[in-house]
Amino acid sequence: MEKWMDLSGKVMIVTGGSQGIGEHVVKTLRNNGAAVVVADLRNNETFEKDENIFFVECNVADKKSVDSMMEQVIKKYGKIDGLLNNAGVSRPRLLVDFYGKRPEYELSEEDFDFMVNVNQKGVFLCSQAAARYMIKQKSGVIVNMSSEAGMQGSKGQSCYSGTKGAVLSYTMSWAKELGPYNIRVVGVAPSINERTPMNNDAAFEALAYTRGQDKNNVSSDYEKVIPMGRPGKLDEIADLICYLMSDRASYISGTTVNISGAKSTR
Repeated sequence: MEKWMDLSGKVMIVTGGSQGIGEHVVKTLRNNGAAVVVADLRNNETFEKDENIFFVECNVADKKSVDSMMEQVIKKYGKIDGLLNNAGVSRPRLLVDFYGKRPEYELSEEDFDFMVNVNQKGVFLCSQAAARYMIKQKSGVIVNMSSEAGMQGSKGQSCYSGTKGAVLSYTMSWAKELGPYNIRVVGVAPSINERTPMNNDAAFEALAYTRGQDKNNVSSDYEKVIPMGRPGKLDEIADLICYLMSDRASYISGTTVNISGAKSTR
């Protein structure tokens, strides 16, 4: 029997695919038959056993690195069917440290450049490089990882929220530009999820300070903030992304799908 979502023969690129949400997406794409390119600064050793997972070292914020990665993908596979712009970073920071106790948690120019370069410039560079090939093919899909924070803002995460808001706008604009070439551009906006390397102890400590909370109780009372009463699972996000990258979503473009357990409705 044919699988409902068969991605056999598809070549998908996942930036930041070695850990966190990206790692789960890579596994889900492979389980559905796709060949997956992991574009990251480090490899995931568990992927090395799979000949259909191709690791390419890539700094998404560097144009030469991105262009080289795309060229290697084309050389190996001859096409690019999908790109997930998943690589992202976060540093919880206040615009002004009005608590007056931790000046390192006040947004600096270095913090700003770090987040913008990866979250915003990286999405631009990777999408532009992939779109050049997709236009020639007259097919392809680009999925951009936004965030609920990019839709509603987030206390202590203004710069991160701003970069994700930009990604949301990129998605709508590029979908209009690339639609005539049969290229879809879609966004995904997760909310509070299972812990990932980006949401490590240091990040939770910083976020707790910016919100005036105990670091052990930043987002633990899920029933108060999420109607479904729990954080999202990384596999749930991966399933959504895999669907959006498949031909089953062939008429979905120019929109960002919120995946938040109804948190965004409160």
